Amino acid sequence: MKRQYYIGLSLIIFFIVVIADQLTKWVIATQMTIGESFNVIPHFLNITSHRNDGAAWGILSGQMGFFYLITIVIIVALVIFYIKEAKNHMTMQVAITLLLAGAIGNFIDRVLNGEVVDFVDTVIFGYDFPIFNIADASLTIGVAILVILLLTDKTNDKRKV
Repeated sequence: MKRQYYIGLSLIIFFIVVIADQLTKWVIATQMTIGESFNVIPHFLNITSHRNDGAAWGILSGQMGFFYLITIVIIVALVIFYIKEAKNHMTMQVAITLLLAGAIGNFIDRVLNGEVVDFVDTVIFGYDFPIFNIADASLTIGVAILVILLLTDKTNDKRKV
């Protein structure tokens, strides 16, 4: 069976996400002081300069060695998964590309600065959601797409028969 990879689309998505992530983080880091915030949409969206030396919600704060190692392992696993499992499946390739771009976007911050620049500050249904960045959004969207694909994969149903 011929393997079909949508490399061009994957590369475009990858570079758009990584460049947008790094550019927005650079603007926030150079134009705002940590803790500075401005309102974009009242009671919903602020841009707030924040730094995080852990994972989501500050989990494992200060464990940079762990983050370096786990990120490299995840990147290798995603590349292998892209090559072995995502052939002929453009949506899965897009999801994996979003995961790779998000992981690398935050990895760049950790390597260069020892922390990640976050700035998207939202309140959703009264919940003050943790501040995040474009790389985090890319990771979340990639995971959501993969979960949907895995839950709706018809080939899994055929294997059960």
